[in-house]
Amino acid sequence: MGSPGGDVWGIVLAGGEGSRLLPLTQHIAGERCPKQFCAVNGAGTLLGQTLLRIAPLIPSQRTVVVGNRAHAAYLRRDLPGSVPHTLLQPSNKGTGLGILWPAHWVSWRDPEGIVAVFPSDHFLLQERAFLAYVDHAVQLVRRCSGLVILLGMYPDGPEEGYGWIEPGEPVPEAPGCSRVRSFWEKPTAERASAFFGSGFLWNSLVVVARVGTLKAMGRQYVPDVHARLARIEAFVGGEHEAWAVQQAYALMRSSNFSRDVLERAADVLAVLPVSGTLWSDWGTPERVVRTLCRIGASPPWLEAWSRQSA
Repeated sequence: MGSPGGDVWGIVLAGGEGSRLLPLTQHIAGERCPKQFCAVNGAGTLLGQTLLRIAPLIPSQRTVVVGNRAHAAYLRRDLPGSVPHTLLQPSNKGTGLGILWPAHWVSWRDPEGIVAVFPSDHFLLQERAFLAYVDHAVQLVRRCSGLVILLGMYPDGPEEGYGWIEPGEPVPEAPGCSRVRSFWEKPTAERASAFFGSGFLWNSLVVVARVGTLKAMGRQYVPDVHARLARIEAFVGGEHEAWAVQQAYALMRSSNFSRDVLERAADVLAVLPVSGTLWSDWGTPERVVRTLCRIGASPPWLEAWSRQSA
C-alpha cells in the first residue's frame, strides 16, 4: 500500500439512526442505540471498528467524524482522544448534508485536499484488501483531479435491500475503473436476480474525491444546500460558528447523496469494483445474523436472539 500523503482526509459518517436495526441493538445493548454505537459482533462498536480500519491509511488528525447532536453522549463515549475533529449536525438531514458539510469544512482548511468518505455502520472482513482499493482510488484522484471514484462491492447474492450500480465502459485515465451507466435503489427480487447475474455491483457509498470536486458537485446539483453551507465559512473559528451551523441546518432541506448528487454526475463519476472482501451493510437483523452465521461467529447475544426470533 502506498503512502496516502498529507493531502488525504477521512470523513466518517456516524449520523444515521439505524431504525431498522433498533430491535436488535436494543437486544444487544439494552437500549435502542443507533447501530454504529453498538458492539454488534462483539469486536467493539461499528464506529470504533471503522476508525481502526482506516487508521493505517488516514491519520487521526485528518479524520473527521460527522454525527448528530442527539448522539453526542455516544460519540463522547466511543471516540478516542486521538480523533480531534467531530462535527455535530443539529439534526439528521441525510447523507447529502452528512458528506457536503464536512467537505466544506475540510476545504476551509485544505482547499486542495482529497477526502475518502466511509459509512460507519458497515461490516467488513479482509480489511487490508479493502484499504488497498481505497489507496488505489486516492492515487487515481491525485493524478486525475476532477474524478470522483465510488467503490462498488462485488455482490454475493441477489440482495433486494441494497443500492446497485450498473458499470459501463472502462475509464482510460483510471485503470480498473468503469463509468457508471445507472443506479438502482432497492430493486424487486426479480430485478436483483437479473442484476446479480449481469455483473452489477453494490453501492458502498465509499467515495474518494478532491474536496473542490465535491463542492462543485454540490453547487451544481443541490445549489440551495451548497449556498447555505458556503455561508458558514465567514463564521469559522469565531464565537458565532455554532450559531451559523444551526441557522444553516434550520433552513436546509434533507438530501440523499447517492440520489441527489452521484446519480446526476456521470461525467465525473467512476466505479472501482472491489473483490477479495466480505462486505455487508448491516441494515436488518436478518442480514446481521446471516453474515455472522456465514463467518462462523457467535457473539453472546446470538443464541437468545435466534430463540426469540424463531
